[in-house]
Amino acid sequence: MNKAIRLRLIIMNFFQWAVWGAYLTSMGSYLVSVGLAAKIGLFYAMQGIVSIFMPAIMGIVADKFIPAQKLLGICHGVAGAAMLAAGYYGMTAGSGTEFGILFTLYAVSVAFYMPTIALSNSVAFQILAKNGFDTVKDFPPIRVFGTVGFICSMLFVNFMTDGNGIQFQHTYNQFIVSGVLGVIMLAFCFTLPKCPVGKSESQSIADALGVKAFTMFKDRGMATFFIFSMLIGVALQITNGFANPFISHFKELPEYADTWGAQNANALISISQMSETLGILLIPLAMRFFGIKRVMLISMLAWVLRFGLFGLGNPGAGVWMFILSMIVYGVAFDFFNISGALYVEQRSNDNIKSSAQGLFMLMTNGIGATLGTLTAQVVVNHFVYDAAQPDWSAAWYVFAGYAAVIAVLFLICFKDPGKGPYKKLA
Repeated sequence: MNKAIRLRLIIMNFFQWAVWGAYLTSMGSYLVSVGLAAKIGLFYAMQGIVSIFMPAIMGIVADKFIPAQKLLGICHGVAGAAMLAAGYYGMTAGSGTEFGILFTLYAVSVAFYMPTIALSNSVAFQILAKNGFDTVKDFPPIRVFGTVGFICSMLFVNFMTDGNGIQFQHTYNQFIVSGVLGVIMLAFCFTLPKCPVGKSESQSIADALGVKAFTMFKDRGMATFFIFSMLIGVALQITNGFANPFISHFKELPEYADTWGAQNANALISISQMSETLGILLIPLAMRFFGIKRVMLISMLAWVLRFGLFGLGNPGAGVWMFILSMIVYGVAFDFFNISGALYVEQRSNDNIKSSAQGLFMLMTNGIGATLGTLTAQVVVNHFVYDAAQPDWSAAWYVFAGYAAVIAVLFLICFKDPGKGPYKKLA
């Protein structure tokens, strides 16, 4: 029975993240192909905007009204239907695709997909606990299959081609793939064991958004930590939005047109997700030996390398720089996101733990990531899409320079609290 429960949760996590992997790293390339390159930042910013309030609202609905596993399925169903509609519209509109229609359908989809990230974790935790599993020990090996699903989805849209021989990563077909996976999740979630309703602590939208945790700003060190979390959160979605269009543009250059990297941008980017799985394993050791300040600094410096190597590399003789950039992504992303969440957990008292995590997500994936994608679009437009002579390298150097400045300021401004145990804040 236990093996069956574990297998069902593995399948749930696989499809949960495969839905996102179908378009997250390749949507920018499709938008370029239909003349919406200047709007890439708006599409990715919408993920951050809806993350500010939709997960909180759906969390309350799951706590009080609808079992979490059913709400997870419903959200996937709505998101999948909207994504299928976006794909169908892209297919019928062709090169005449209009921003307003496509963006509206996409916005509806991500508004209902983003809450599923938290809901899927909640479902897994409840089912594991109900069946006698140790969530701390047994959840990570299950969750890693989510990353596997993300990678498989990326590779599928990379290598699958349409009737004209064009890869899905450059067409509306990536939306259709995501939509189909979402419908599969709708059906699958209704087969999962029931999660109870109304037994969790009553929580308001204000609490879910992390408002109660703003009391932590009274502590100078935590205030500094949260501010820098927002500032480095700016970097989170930049490569998701622009790495594929950047690497794919080399196909237009004769000396790189036939290189494997230029032809298979999504497959190359998938190394980043592979690296992410390894980065997770390094975090406990890094926190134990370095403490939060050094771990966060390592993350910031990894972002400098991530962007700088993109600026220096190419898919020919310089492809090793692209590969190294993908490898350091695991450290850049995990050492910031997961280590930061662990630090917030260690510093917050029991009565504000959930609110504190909500505040951390609000500052990073909400405000930070939204500002980052919108600002990145301005930078890319200036150096690439609006420039007489496109210069992708200059754009990546700007991003690398930003990360370097944030790292120096963090080194100066954030007082090292040591390696723990940390003083908890009310």
